[in-house]
Amino acid sequence: MKTDIEIAREARLAPIEEIADKAAISRDRLENYGRFIAKVAPVNGETESAAGGKLILVTAITATKAGIGKTTVSIGLAQGLCRLGYNAIPALREPSLGPCFGLKGGAAGGGYSQVLPMERINLHFTGDFHAITSAHNLIAAMLDNYIFQRRRQGLEFKEVLWRRVLDVNDRALRSIVTGLGSPADGLPSQSGFDITAASELMAILCLANDEADLRRRVGNIIVATRPDGTPFRVDDLGATGAVMALLSDAVKPNLVQTVEQTPAVIHGGPFANIAHGCNSVIATRLAMRHADYCVTEAGFGADLGAEKFLDIVCRSAGFSPDLTVIVATARGLKMHGGIPLDEIGRPSLDGLKAGVANLRRHVDNLHRFGQSVVVVFNRYPSDTEEEMDYLRSFCESDLGCRFAINDSFALGGAGAEEMAKAVVREIADNPSRPIAYAYDESDTLRDKIRKVAVGIYGAGEVTFSPKASALLAYAEEHGMGHFPVCIAKTQYSFSGDPKRYGAVSGFTFDIKDVAINGGAEMIVAIAGSIMRMPGLPLHPCAEQIDCRNGVITGLS
Repeated sequence: MKTDIEIAREARLAPIEEIADKAAISRDRLENYGRFIAKVAPVNGETESAAGGKLILVTAITATKAGIGKTTVSIGLAQGLCRLGYNAIPALREPSLGPCFGLKGGAAGGGYSQVLPMERINLHFTGDFHAITSAHNLIAAMLDNYIFQRRRQGLEFKEVLWRRVLDVNDRALRSIVTGLGSPADGLPSQSGFDITAASELMAILCLANDEADLRRRVGNIIVATRPDGTPFRVDDLGATGAVMALLSDAVKPNLVQTVEQTPAVIHGGPFANIAHGCNSVIATRLAMRHADYCVTEAGFGADLGAEKFLDIVCRSAGFSPDLTVIVATARGLKMHGGIPLDEIGRPSLDGLKAGVANLRRHVDNLHRFGQSVVVVFNRYPSDTEEEMDYLRSFCESDLGCRFAINDSFALGGAGAEEMAKAVVREIADNPSRPIAYAYDESDTLRDKIRKVAVGIYGAGEVTFSPKASALLAYAEEHGMGHFPVCIAKTQYSFSGDPKRYGAVSGFTFDIKDVAINGGAEMIVAIAGSIMRMPGLPLHPCAEQIDCRNGVITGLS
C-alpha cells in the first residue's frame, strides 16, 4: 500500500477555479493561494445562507490511540455521494501543527480519501492558525503594556486571565514568568502558553456568523477583572480593531479538493477535548449552500464533539443535522472490550462483543438528541468476515441502525458507495428530528454541566471545586448564565480518567476549574487533569519529517 503522501503526489489536481465551478461558487469570490487553494470571500459582505443542502454530521465511538478515522470517512462519504451523482462538499477543520509534529501526524484524511494539497494543508496552509496566534498574542502584549504604562497611576487588576498561545506542543511553556530583567522589561508576572487550537479566538472564529459577529465577539473577550470584580474586555483594552485586522483573511473559509477532485471547505481547528471541536459556522453554511449534501465532522467521540456540535454550534447557528454518522473500528471496539492495544489486530469475537457497549452508549445518546444514525465501520485488512457479520447484525438488530463498511481509504469513492447509499436512504426514510438539547438555556450553569455529565457521560455524581464554583457564580452574576457549557475532558473515556475504557458509568465527575469565554459565549468546565498545552512524545513525528529540494517527506 502506498503512503498517504505518495498517493497525494500522484493525484491530478484541478485548478481551483474548476473546483469552484463544480460547487457553483463564483470565481469572483476566490482569493487564490497558488493554483490549488483559494479563500472564498463573502457575497457583498453578507452572511452566507445555509439554505439548500442536507447536513450530515460525522462523529465516532470513544477515541483510541489506534485511531478511528473520522476524517477519512467524512472525505470518503463526500466522494461516494459524488459517485452516486450528488453534489457533496465536506466541511472540515484545519490541522494543527502541534499534533502534526507531535503524536498524531497529519490530519488531511488518508489513503485515497484525502484533501489536497496535503502538505500545504498540514503545514501553514493559508496562515489561519498563524493569524490567530498573532492576534491572541497581540492582546497579551497590549494587556501587559496597558498595565506597565499605567502602573504609576495605581492601576491594578484583581486577576489577569489572558495567557499566550503557540501552535507547537511545548510542555516547558505551560507555566512561565514574564517581565524578568530590568524595570524597563515589564512587570514580573506568572503566565503560560496554551496551544493555538485552545485559544478563545479560535472558538470565536468558528462560532461567528460573519465579520460583524466576529468583531462583536472579539470585543467581548474578558482578559482581566477589575478590583471591583467587573470584567475588563478587549474593547476596554482598545485592541478589537487591531485583532480584526489580523483576522481579516482568516475569517474567510478555504476551498480545496479531494483526491477525486471533489470540492472541500476547510476552516478553523478547535480541539474537541479542550474546546468545541468543530469547523466554522461560516464554512458549514458555505458548503450547505452549494451542495446537495454537506458532510461535517465533530472532533473525537460523540460524547465530546457531537454533543458540543449539537448543544453549542447548532443552538447558536440555527442549523441541525439531517443525519449523524458514527464511525467505529473493530480494533477500537476490541480495545474498549478489554483487549490490550498490541493485540487488537488479532481476531477476537469475545473482545468485540464486550466492546460494543461503548458503541451502544454513543448511539443511545445520539438518539436522545433526536438524531437518526448510520453506523460506519472503517475496515482493516485484519478484520474477519465473522467479525463484520457480527457487527452488522448487532447494529441492525440490537441498535436499529443502518450499517455500512467503509473502504474509501483503499478504494476512494468506490469504496464509500455502500456508506453513501445507506446515508441517502436513511435521510429519505428517517431523517433526524429537531434537536432535543441536553439542557435548556435557562438551566443554571451547574445544572447544565450535571445534565451533560450524567445524561451523556454516565456519571453518578458531579463535584465542583471551590474555584470552579466561584467562577460559575461569577459568570451568572455578570449575565453569562445563559451561555452553553463546553466540557474539557479526556477523549479516551466517557469519564475524566483516560484509562477507563468501554462504557463506564456511575463514576464521580470532578470539575476542577472553569474558563469564562465571554467572546465565544460559552463556559468551559475543565474536568480531570486535561491540559491545554500538550507535550511531545518520546519519538515525535517531527523526527521523520524532512524537506530536500523542495520535496517534503515523512508526513502521514
